[in-house]
Amino acid sequence: MRRTIVGFVWFLAVAGFVDAASTEGYYRQPALRGATVVFVAEGDLWKVHADGGVAERLTTHPAAESLPAISPDGSQIAFVARYEGPAELYTMPLDGGMPTRRTYGRRPVWVGWTPQASVLYATRAFSDLPNAQLVQIEERDGGVVETRIPLAQAADGDFSEDGTLWFTRLPFQGSHTKRYRGGTAQQIWRFSPADEEATPLTRDYPGTSKRPMLWNGRVYFASDRDGTMNLWSMQGDGADLTQHTRHDGWDVKSPSLDNGRIAYQLGADLHLYDVATDTDKKIDIRLRSDFDHMRENWVDEPMDYVSSIALSVKGDQVALTARGRVYVIPTEQGRLVEAGRQQGVRFRQARFHPDGERLVVLSDASGEVEVWTLPADGVGDLVQLTDDGEVLRWEVLPSPDGKWAAHHDKNQRLWLLDLESRKNVKIDESAIRDLGGLAWSPDSRFLAYVKSEENAFSSIRIYDRETGRSFRATTDRYDSSSPFWSPDGKWLYFLSDRNLVSIVGSPWGNYQPEPFLDKKTQIFMLALTKGLRSPFAPADELHEEEDEPEKKEKNAGESDKKKSAKRKNGEVSDESEKEDKEVVVTIDVEGLTARLHLVPVSPGNYRALGVTEKALFWLSRAAGENSFELVAAPIQKKDVKIETVASNIRFYDLSADGKKLLLRVGDKLHVVDAKPKSADLKKTAIDLDGWKLSIDPREEWRQMFVESWRLERDYFYDQGMHGVNWPAMLEKYLPLVRRVTDRAELSDLMAQMVSELAALHIFVGGGDQRDGPDEVDVASLGARLIRDAAAGGYRVEHIYRSDPDDLSRVSPLARPGIDVSAGAVIEKINGRSTLEAGAIGALLRNQAGRQVLLHVRDHVNSTPREVVVTPIGLGEDYDLRYHEWEYTRRLEVDEKSDGDIGYVHLRAMGGRNFTEWAKNFYPAFNRKGLIVDVRHNRGGNIDSWILSRLMRRPWFYWSQRVGQAPAWNQQYAFRGHVVVLCNERTASDGEAFSEGFRRLGLGPVIGTRTWGGEIWLTSSNRLVDGGIATAAEFGVYGPEGEWLIEGWGVEPDIVVDNLPHATFQGEDAQLQAAIDYLRKKIAEEPVDPVLPPPHPDKSGRK
Repeated sequence: MRRTIVGFVWFLAVAGFVDAASTEGYYRQPALRGATVVFVAEGDLWKVHADGGVAERLTTHPAAESLPAISPDGSQIAFVARYEGPAELYTMPLDGGMPTRRTYGRRPVWVGWTPQASVLYATRAFSDLPNAQLVQIEERDGGVVETRIPLAQAADGDFSEDGTLWFTRLPFQGSHTKRYRGGTAQQIWRFSPADEEATPLTRDYPGTSKRPMLWNGRVYFASDRDGTMNLWSMQGDGADLTQHTRHDGWDVKSPSLDNGRIAYQLGADLHLYDVATDTDKKIDIRLRSDFDHMRENWVDEPMDYVSSIALSVKGDQVALTARGRVYVIPTEQGRLVEAGRQQGVRFRQARFHPDGERLVVLSDASGEVEVWTLPADGVGDLVQLTDDGEVLRWEVLPSPDGKWAAHHDKNQRLWLLDLESRKNVKIDESAIRDLGGLAWSPDSRFLAYVKSEENAFSSIRIYDRETGRSFRATTDRYDSSSPFWSPDGKWLYFLSDRNLVSIVGSPWGNYQPEPFLDKKTQIFMLALTKGLRSPFAPADELHEEEDEPEKKEKNAGESDKKKSAKRKNGEVSDESEKEDKEVVVTIDVEGLTARLHLVPVSPGNYRALGVTEKALFWLSRAAGENSFELVAAPIQKKDVKIETVASNIRFYDLSADGKKLLLRVGDKLHVVDAKPKSADLKKTAIDLDGWKLSIDPREEWRQMFVESWRLERDYFYDQGMHGVNWPAMLEKYLPLVRRVTDRAELSDLMAQMVSELAALHIFVGGGDQRDGPDEVDVASLGARLIRDAAAGGYRVEHIYRSDPDDLSRVSPLARPGIDVSAGAVIEKINGRSTLEAGAIGALLRNQAGRQVLLHVRDHVNSTPREVVVTPIGLGEDYDLRYHEWEYTRRLEVDEKSDGDIGYVHLRAMGGRNFTEWAKNFYPAFNRKGLIVDVRHNRGGNIDSWILSRLMRRPWFYWSQRVGQAPAWNQQYAFRGHVVVLCNERTASDGEAFSEGFRRLGLGPVIGTRTWGGEIWLTSSNRLVDGGIATAAEFGVYGPEGEWLIEGWGVEPDIVVDNLPHATFQGEDAQLQAAIDYLRKKIAEEPVDPVLPPPHPDKSGRK
């Protein structure tokens, strides 16, 4: 039944797209004013009558325009566009005209208007933490004046005439999920200029309430209180809650209200709800367009989309799988072939069949990923070999005799396919991790592969096709990988991590030195039969020394010439020569693991082993490096030295005959002789000039949508899909694919579908996005600047502070010798008046990293002076603002605790964030208290690193001759009291750390409930254009048998909220609560020094 459904919807995808009405589009982000609706379609702005009809296009730039809002008088549109590259705010007449840029370096995330016709927008450009903040724009004195609304975390809002603001606290939390109840759920608040603090209005419901809109004394908004996002309203104080729309399963998106009517997106359509009549109707819209995004286009750099590369048996051709298509390219001269193109189909992992005439590939042409063959010359039929696919398949590998193919799938099963009978048999499965590392023996009888054992270490297994059984060839005490058979079938080579020698020799030193196992991997070989002597074993009195490889190669060449001459004379037949070369592999299973030999090369960080008759090849890299070298060693009895074949290798492959190597160096492909020496790459590149891919976007969008559904099914941690009828979701959303007219709309539709799973860590993004011809970023002076016409320029309101001990983050205006301080006025930049420019950002375009000349007046009455500074990019500006927040928190803790309490903030839980721990924990490890601040922590995976350090306990102390020893055992164990700070923006591994900290009894957690995302992911389910709809893959549960954190978040032990207005004013109630708690705890349970006892008297006197 399931396969029937999949096949049916696949048919619908193909048929429905062809029959789609050419003028019906996919409509988003409506803005309503009077009888006009402005909306987004094809990445442009359009307008249409509220009753529907043929829409008129307002913008045409190649990059996207979005987030339209119409002014109160209906004359102007404010919107976000990327005309010069970065997303900025523009305005234009509603009847059309040239847009006017209003912001520089702001990257708005929401746009609206005030009743007084000032533009209101949300941005992170002024916040120290990455929080949204509302900013009002006014035209004054010939320029743009920006005024920050005094609220932190305000993401959108609507003003009444008296200046009261109803706003959404927090922006969209980023993960596409329905029925969200986590700590980052949006809520509606109210704030008046006379209020001491903003007031929450929708806290009665833990889910989402957002986008407040005022009309006739009531606040209209969107909420999912009934399980679906619908329109609701309430009085201005939150009372009298009323539901207006009752859509079931289709969410109301992007509502816009004017005079008692609300336009909104539902699915791919726009609807109009009338409050007075309580009626709702679809707005029938048609687009008069050439639908340029849907037109066939060309990919100029196909190597950017290559997902697999394979070399032919003889090394004379290369199979490239790029953007779901398969190409065969000759290594020298010949025709570039596209093998078996099908509409709306994705091919994966093409490999040459040993006959050289076919390719064995994976294809989703049937609706599931199956094994197929394609003609290598592009002429002939495509043949489907399997029809039992249930999940994504990987790594299909044909046997040397061309009769079999091994492959494995996402459910961690290994399969053997008979290519003639098409019988597909499961031969093994793993309960721990996926199987892989497939390698056929030369005679096609045995298949070596890698399997995770119960202790999570990987071993090499061998499957015997004749007996139908597998056996383990290596121990489970060490990780082993990358099996490769010797061409003569006598040896099985592999890599194994057995050189477990720490390069850190002791625990002494700053920053808590710990063992680090570098260069773990060694190369080993198993003698498959008894009595074999290693080809690397030196000669002795019982074994004569053999010829070196160069001499053997020369002799082999002479032998080949003699055979060729005899073949011409009829003295040697092809069949007899073939029989001479046939290899029969025999394995003495008993005692196999004991017949282990070490290849005499030094250990390293190795992967991807390959073996020829004369040499070994593998990839090597230094610890911490991303690029690999391809190295090699000759198979000989003495002087075995590692040689570098080529550097900066992204991939390599070895031809089946062992004579050629394929190298990917950057985006160049080279084929060289498989010899253990440096390769000359000057003249070996394969000619890829002129290779382009033609793309039919409609075909790709259809394929990607169905694949996103299928990959979600195959990767999601719960095979029951959270109880959601997943095939029904495809049937529900698939018909709307025919309405899609650009890539962003496809992402929007994908997001609607995957949100049905009601899980976090599901993100939709990436893929093809059109850019304009310009990419001009705005630089920053590392300060908050205010237009001050009376002072003659832009006044420096605040220069972002930084740790004087950390020179990696310093404002350009705070560097030594510049001597600019708050209150100074910048009159000119590079000789141009800052006031005449309209906005100072206009003069800082394309200036990041370049010297600029400032004319600065230190105060209003002083004489201007010239200063040369080097502005920073907006990414550095963001980092600097964030760093100021971190630095000032630490200073506040130091000051308010008299130096008794340490402070560490972790922005995320990635490997690089350990730097933040090292910089701030170790200098404070001997204090009486510690605050670990994971507010706004974006997640990662190093929670165990931090928790294990906090779990350390001192159990003895050292006494030295003079003074006090600075350490104890365990080294850097924290003796004092610890608290963790979290908030609604603490996410993923930041949440795991917070929950683990509490469960392990390390101290209390203070703050607000966290995001609620604790199903982890790998982000490996990419689509053909590089986009993704991520899947939540690894659920987290506790020893009690309950799922942890997901969907709700971590509940702090002590709840303290940083309220919007107070936080804007610089208060940090959560930090203050942590300081107060620790000061009280230190007073109640002092952390006194542990003094040594009196020295013993061993004089012998009584």
